Amino acid sequence: MGENISTESPGSWRVAAIQMVSTPDVQENLDAAGELIEKAAAAGASLVSLPEYFCLMGRRDGDKLAVKEQDGAGPIQAFLAATAARHRIWLAGGTLPLASPDPQRVFNTAFVYGPDGKPRVRYDKIHLFNFQRGAESYDESVAIRPGEQVRVFDAPCGPVGLSTCYDLRFPELYRAMGPVSLILVPSAFTYTTGRAHWEVLLRARAIENQCYVLAAAQGGTHPNGRRTWGHSMLIDPWGQVLDVLPEGPGVIGGTIEPERLSDVRAALPALRHRVL
Repeated sequence: MGENISTESPGSWRVAAIQMVSTPDVQENLDAAGELIEKAAAAGASLVSLPEYFCLMGRRDGDKLAVKEQDGAGPIQAFLAATAARHRIWLAGGTLPLASPDPQRVFNTAFVYGPDGKPRVRYDKIHLFNFQRGAESYDESVAIRPGEQVRVFDAPCGPVGLSTCYDLRFPELYRAMGPVSLILVPSAFTYTTGRAHWEVLLRARAIENQCYVLAAAQGGTHPNGRRTWGHSMLIDPWGQVLDVLPEGPGVIGGTIEPERLSDVRAALPALRHRVL
């Protein structure tokens, strides 16, 4: 974790992002996530974020339907709750397939659990990825139903906004959150789109909202043949990349510094200057 961040000021809060190369085997993915979460917690992280689809990168869109869970029940949610409680951390559970009113589609849902293992907030991904270039084609709406509500929760570092992957391209979502200290962006960006846009979009969201951004990503070539971009990173309110992991499983992180948030917002009070 972020060797370039060696000191912490009073009130600072250590966070970590898990990078994975998830497979079509749910239990294999839970085991891998558990090991990386343990590593992050041992290094002092108080909040740990998993990537989008951490529990399943299936071979077909419909594979999500076979492992979907009901809200509040299922082995994936049980794993997240137990892991948060065991390590006494805030755990942002990437995303998992949750049953929706449409039997042919699921919500792509992020749950956040407190240090007591109890769920604190649920966010259903709003914007669904669609991309086609040559033989490369994706359409999340085939198996996923979009969510509708912006979600923010209170943590020791202050308000934390929730978003997922393709949401990153829609700045109005983040404005709707109001001022936050931290934005979470669990993702599975493709190699093609990630190489072109990932870092610049993350840094833009941090700069325009004057907050930290923690992005946990999938990063590598998966058994289904999909290649994800990786580059999980933590970015500060000035747009500086504090830690990054280009590819492969691992942990990145650093500290949320209240003084840094205050200094940036005082020096350049853009949030107060908004008129629209």
